[in-house]
Amino acid sequence: MKHSLQLRLSQHLTLTPQLQQSIRLLQLSTLELNQELERILQENPLLEREDDAREAPASAETVVRTAETAPVPEAAESDASAAETDGGEAAALDDAPLPGFRDDGEESEQQQIAAEAPTLRAHLLSQISLKNLSARDHQLVALLIDSLDDEGYLTQSLEEIAALLPAELEVDLDELQIALKHLQHLDPAGVGARSLGECLALQLAALPRDTPHRAEALETAKNHLETLAARDFTRLKKLLRCDDAALRAAQKLITRLNPRPGRNFASDETRYVVSDVIVKKVKGVWLSSLNPDAMPRLRINRLYAEILQRNRNAGSQQLASQLQEAKWLIKNVQQRFETILRVSQAIVDRQRNFLEHGEVAMRPLVLREIADTLDLHESTVSRVTTQKYMHTPRGIFELKYFFGSHVTTEAGGAASSTAIRALIKQLVAAENARRPLSDGQISEILSQQGIMIARRTVAKYRETLQILPANLRKSL
Repeated sequence: MKHSLQLRLSQHLTLTPQLQQSIRLLQLSTLELNQELERILQENPLLEREDDAREAPASAETVVRTAETAPVPEAAESDASAAETDGGEAAALDDAPLPGFRDDGEESEQQQIAAEAPTLRAHLLSQISLKNLSARDHQLVALLIDSLDDEGYLTQSLEEIAALLPAELEVDLDELQIALKHLQHLDPAGVGARSLGECLALQLAALPRDTPHRAEALETAKNHLETLAARDFTRLKKLLRCDDAALRAAQKLITRLNPRPGRNFASDETRYVVSDVIVKKVKGVWLSSLNPDAMPRLRINRLYAEILQRNRNAGSQQLASQLQEAKWLIKNVQQRFETILRVSQAIVDRQRNFLEHGEVAMRPLVLREIADTLDLHESTVSRVTTQKYMHTPRGIFELKYFFGSHVTTEAGGAASSTAIRALIKQLVAAENARRPLSDGQISEILSQQGIMIARRTVAKYRETLQILPANLRKSL
């Protein structure tokens, strides 16, 4: 084959660094955006965050404000001077006041640190330390405490725990049984159980003996919990030899118990959502506005900018590059919030009925409809609506929440899947507990209202709402 050189012309899309940054910032959540900005602020001295919250911008057009660098707060200097101590007198440290309090008995402005909540293990160990147990029993109970899971259950059998212990300790199964009894008498009631039935039985046994229908509830928890879960009330009444009223009272007593006694000691950190957009009704019109608390206030550091303006030599090329990057970032952050506001207002214009009447009035909406209205790409709308939140009088919702598929109605229109789920929830809430509606019956009721929906679709929506099937919703 003969080698030759050929010249070809072709076109391809090249994303500039500024465009790449704009796309990246658009898909970040508020938390991720602040983390990204903190990283950039540490790397670029030409960029700084506006610290004065009283001068927060009211709109996206005023995000950027060039101003003097904020002075160091006087509180920092006072804290530094108060931290100085006489190093020559070690005894003075013993007489120093506790942090957060002044010598005159008044609290200082220093923030108090909340005490850490005790864990389940620490709570149980503090109880067995008060019991009159031998050193060996104390260690065995502590061993079982270490084997509990986060919900307070003993997931390993006593035989498995005994097999893991060294043979020279000579721990037999009877000693572990005694240690388990000590553990199961601790607070919270139900801790140390090996099954749900045992957990409920321990809590019922801790109730006073004169508690009404305690015996029926205890017998159900020990031996007939599966029958109760299957809602086979006829068989359960025969097994317990009781009437409807007694069985209803026993069931009510069981449902009041805590199936996860260790959950109250779990260290689950609460996560808060900061809404990007706030929706209010002004003079009969629903309007969306940006949340000032979610908007980072950025500006160019004037000190460095003036130095760069006075000295334009070869050594200042890096500062010039960082200045340009800072301007790009401020512009991209501004464009991000402007796009979020445009998309949010377009959603509000189409979901006015939801804001007025709730979920049952939600209309079908797809990303392409918003994209065509705002002359944006569908992928851009998808990025904007992901992990961005809207604060409305009906609560805080992710922008994705307002989009959903549709079901054809008998009149030739369309009903939103969100509205259909709301209707299913209303039908289940209003049903007769003794004769709950089946999925087929719900489908027929919706068909009578003009919404043509199959039984399997009702079942799918019911499962997404975490509603039990009809046989498990049956009650006395």
